[in-house]
Amino acid sequence: MGLFDKFKNVFKKEEKKEVELYDKGLEKTRNNFLSALSSLNKNHNIVDDDYFENLEEILIMSDIGVNTVMEIISRLKKRVKKENIKTPEELKDIIVDEMFIIYVNNDIIVNKINYSKEGPTIILFVGVNGAGKTTTIGKIAYKLKEEGKKVLMVAGDTFRAGATEQLKEWAEKINCDITYKENADPVSVMYDGVNKAKDENYDVVLIDTAGRLQNKVNLMKELEKINKVIGKLVPGSPHETLLVIDATTGQNGISQAKSFKEITNITGIVLTKLDGTAKGGIVLAIKDETGLPVKFVGLGETKEDLRVFDIEKYIYGLFKGIEE
Repeated sequence: MGLFDKFKNVFKKEEKKEVELYDKGLEKTRNNFLSALSSLNKNHNIVDDDYFENLEEILIMSDIGVNTVMEIISRLKKRVKKENIKTPEELKDIIVDEMFIIYVNNDIIVNKINYSKEGPTIILFVGVNGAGKTTTIGKIAYKLKEEGKKVLMVAGDTFRAGATEQLKEWAEKINCDITYKENADPVSVMYDGVNKAKDENYDVVLIDTAGRLQNKVNLMKELEKINKVIGKLVPGSPHETLLVIDATTGQNGISQAKSFKEITNITGIVLTKLDGTAKGGIVLAIKDETGLPVKFVGLGETKEDLRVFDIEKYIYGLFKGIEE
């Protein structure tokens, strides 16, 4: 039994809504990918070099990334030789297996938030403008409040016009507390926010930051200052620094991940608008090329549609219908 069959059997016992979200959210990617794969398999009776060249192109078109695709193809060729696989039909389950293995890469996949044992858990959100940072903070705040946590949002992006207003709208929409200051230094806003969280026993603090990457030196200095100030107020913080990436930007998202990783300690990725792209393979590419785990994915526009990332549900959503 291949991994895909195992996933299916597990999901039959699970709450349907979660699986259906991945199913719907990956529909565009799946339709493109499976359609191309089906066409490829119909046109090839045997697995040969020509087959692999075409498969390589299909995987790259799904935005899995050239380096990751090369690794997948190399692994597939080894297994074809070792297991004496002759036909594309026999190879289908192996493709699923190898994409899963590429993501996991012998790591213990941690997709949960690293909560502080003492005092508030501080989570910093970074990313370029337009990636969906503020919306992500609102959705995660909603999720954590639903779990019974006392949450404070901090409007630390004082650089972008409208960023504070946008976060205030989210605070009102989901009935969440917020700290902000007009025309203030972002670090001072964060300082006040973290102190408030300590004094009033908040469980989690979600901090928005300015989304500029054009000048890495300035951003690095600002993030260093933020980390230093927050770390003094709550030792060991920030407990998470989550990089928010718009999935529809494709390979540019991987460049962003590499750039931010150079300038601060990123602990995980939030991939927004995964439902809006036909190139959902970026999930595999980001993990393979940066080593950073995807912790949350945006699978729709409502406040409930940001989900903790699950590689098994992702693979299932990507390959559902492969046996037809």
